[in-house]
Amino acid sequence: MAPSAPLLTVRGSEGLYLVNGPPHFTESTVFPRESGKNCKAYTFSKDGTLFAWGNGERINVINVTTKELLHSFDLPKAVCLEFSPKNTILATWQPYTTSKDGAAGIPNLQLYDMKTGTCLKSFIQKKMQNWCPSWSEDETLCARNVNNEVHFFENNNFNTIANKLHLKKINDFVLSPGPQPYKVAVYVPGSKGAPSFVRLHQYPNFDGPHAALANKSFFKADKVTMLWNKKATAVLVIASTEVDKTGASYYGEQTLHYIATNGESAVVQLPKNGPIYDVVWNSSSTEFCAVYGFMPAKATIFNLKCDPVFDFGTGPRNAAYYSPHGHILVLAGFGNLRGQMEVWDVKNYKLISKPVASDSTYFAWCPDGEHILTATCAPRLRVNNGYKIWHYTGSVLHKYDVPSNAELWQVSWQPFLDGIFPEKSITYQAVPSDVPSEEPKVATAYRPPALRNKPVTNSKLEARSDKSPDMAPSPAPQNTPRNTVSHSTSGDPEIDKKIKNLKKKLKAIEQLKEQAATGKQLEKNQLEKIQKEKALLQELEDLELGI
Repeated sequence: MAPSAPLLTVRGSEGLYLVNGPPHFTESTVFPRESGKNCKAYTFSKDGTLFAWGNGERINVINVTTKELLHSFDLPKAVCLEFSPKNTILATWQPYTTSKDGAAGIPNLQLYDMKTGTCLKSFIQKKMQNWCPSWSEDETLCARNVNNEVHFFENNNFNTIANKLHLKKINDFVLSPGPQPYKVAVYVPGSKGAPSFVRLHQYPNFDGPHAALANKSFFKADKVTMLWNKKATAVLVIASTEVDKTGASYYGEQTLHYIATNGESAVVQLPKNGPIYDVVWNSSSTEFCAVYGFMPAKATIFNLKCDPVFDFGTGPRNAAYYSPHGHILVLAGFGNLRGQMEVWDVKNYKLISKPVASDSTYFAWCPDGEHILTATCAPRLRVNNGYKIWHYTGSVLHKYDVPSNAELWQVSWQPFLDGIFPEKSITYQAVPSDVPSEEPKVATAYRPPALRNKPVTNSKLEARSDKSPDMAPSPAPQNTPRNTVSHSTSGDPEIDKKIKNLKKKLKAIEQLKEQAATGKQLEKNQLEKIQKEKALLQELEDLELGI
């Protein structure tokens, strides 16, 4: 029996509700629409059979198939939810608070047993970043970063720490996907002249001079992103500095490193200078795609020897998304680019379609490997909110525009396990659609949304094209939906300071944009500051979320 089409979850000022997936797009009856603006979070289980959401009063959990309410927890302040891989546990997080007298706050991270509804364990988890424990896919192993060391629990017994990985000042870790043997990648920032490093370990072999599977050191790193491939044979590391000391980029400097569990490591040589916007593994685990370089950006597929396999040339792009089966790749230019997408057959390296999703802040492949979701969400953009469902051949099959007085905050697909939807042969002919095609727009200079309703000036800012070589776009919207709750203070002086500095930068950018709108010619560094606005807005949103 063929699986049912994945549902869509829609969250915004019109409430929270589910929509039936292609080809129907009618509102689902899995649960009645949760009206009001108080829904701060929702999540599906990894297999899509359970759905949990908060309505500002309680966290409810339902069985999607039977529509049965399984649990309801009194958690009005919870803003983050996540199921463990086998649906055994629901993890919830709410902002950490302390009492006025300075006494320690109460635990704010709860783990609930989905069979009994009881709370198995509570932890204090001050930071929202990386709040959720990481489980292995079989739930035999669970790990948390606690005071710069990684604590491991076995078989969901959270009363006993089974193992600890202790290195000086572990900043981040990522558990490998897939079955045993489990592996973990850890990042330790450099200090006092010592380099930063990423180290790979196999659980539980943490001790001794030769315990690590692989080690890679680098000096240029203020932060790193670690990406395991699906087969857990290698990790890609994007190392970033906040400032490019050469002055070539306003975005700092990035380098890409490859580390394999057999001990091999290499720097991935990128043949064009400039930022690294996106790096993604193919689900085959044998190749990866990088999007990089000053605009127009290059996109290249590399093999496990870090040799280029195919070069897509240059274009207005800052993101890459492989389909779930790995046979189609979308290269896209979102954020402050025009939303152009290139859909490629990567088995034959043949272009399938070139649709345009203007003003998109979110992109996601449907688990069926045929459909694509793009959306324009607040607070990234507060105008023209809505979403579209595409076929990869470029046809828009469904479109929903939010009323002008409303906002869309989040939209995403119901997940399914790998293998549920079989891979289908690629078609190049655009599939038929009942949605009327939009009139092609006359090519004009890009105008930021904030300036679109204002008179056109002869500002050189607006005359720049997407192909300007010295203007790097902000990072692409991530494939992970974000909650969007804004508050003024976090209780964490460090975060409050960052928020204050970000707002100061954004205010300065707004003043520059007003100058540009009056026709004043801006300097190159001022133009580059304006281009950083979306990245700063995203950073501000992440910091303010749930505070």
